[in-house]
Amino acid sequence: MSSGDARIYLEIEVRRVQCRGCGKVKRERLEFLADNPFYTKRFSHYVGRRCRQGTIKDIAQELNLDWDTVKTLDKQYMKAQLAKAGTPGPKAIGIDEISIRKGHTYRIVVSDLIRMRPIWFGGEDRSEASMAQFYDSLGEKKSARIRLAVMDMWKPFRKATAARAPQAAILFDKFHIMRHLGEALDRVRKSEYARLSGKNRSYIKGQKYTLLSHRENLSLEGKQSLKALLAANKRLNTAYLLKESFGQLWDYEREGWARRFFENWRASLKWQRLEPFEKFAEMIDRHWDGIAAYCKPENKVSLGFVEGLNNKIRVIQRRAYGLRDEEYLRLKILTCMLPAL
Repeated sequence: MSSGDARIYLEIEVRRVQCRGCGKVKRERLEFLADNPFYTKRFSHYVGRRCRQGTIKDIAQELNLDWDTVKTLDKQYMKAQLAKAGTPGPKAIGIDEISIRKGHTYRIVVSDLIRMRPIWFGGEDRSEASMAQFYDSLGEKKSARIRLAVMDMWKPFRKATAARAPQAAILFDKFHIMRHLGEALDRVRKSEYARLSGKNRSYIKGQKYTLLSHRENLSLEGKQSLKALLAANKRLNTAYLLKESFGQLWDYEREGWARRFFENWRASLKWQRLEPFEKFAEMIDRHWDGIAAYCKPENKVSLGFVEGLNNKIRVIQRRAYGLRDEEYLRLKILTCMLPAL
């Protein structure tokens, strides 16, 4: 136990009894003790709450505990959080992959988009077989209740969902689509930088993130640089306006109007010599069903949660300089949106 800067030790006699049924001698179980019997449950919960904001090393130094002890108590705390949260039965899920180490080592994260929390972390990679492991863990009955699956345009995720939850509408994540459009804009920027020289080229140099950022997120200096860049280069100005206008696609509530907007947007590419944008438009056309699904009222869910969760996971990984214990990382991810005990 801890009380301010003082450490309190309790000396307790624990009774040992012989079971009449099996004849074995068993020790009395005390409810106020943690799974590690050298610490109370309240103290282990305190350690777990502190580990939500700090590193294991910092908490161990603060409480004068061993590093492995803090990690063990934190694991016990997170398992108690998951036990209290109960087993998931989601109706709308978000699917994404995260990199856990260098060398294209991926794991899949599935979130409940209605309860706003991650519910599964696993797989060996981002293959269809790994995605199927989630549906196996969920069970056939609960998989049949899923009505919406939000994901990027990765084919193995689509195939596994179509096979295991065929009743679910598949919706492609807006942020992944806009990222593809941002990459198309950046390719235009690079081609213009290679084509030009002298003063015209100097406007483009070092302006990648100025061009890709939302205008409202730029500083005054960034807005001035963007204005000068767009005034100096007509092709980049056209590409930038096309990129900014495309986000309106998710504002439509009828598929017909959304399709008309896309066709008009696509027609505006004619004679603009923006090949990366033309390839992007072809990609959207191929995956139209997964984009148009958002027009239906029953599919209106928060599309920013999965991206926000990814940022939170990156903070967890960065704080620990990478986590080698995959089970510990799994617990951290699954409890990062749960309330403290």
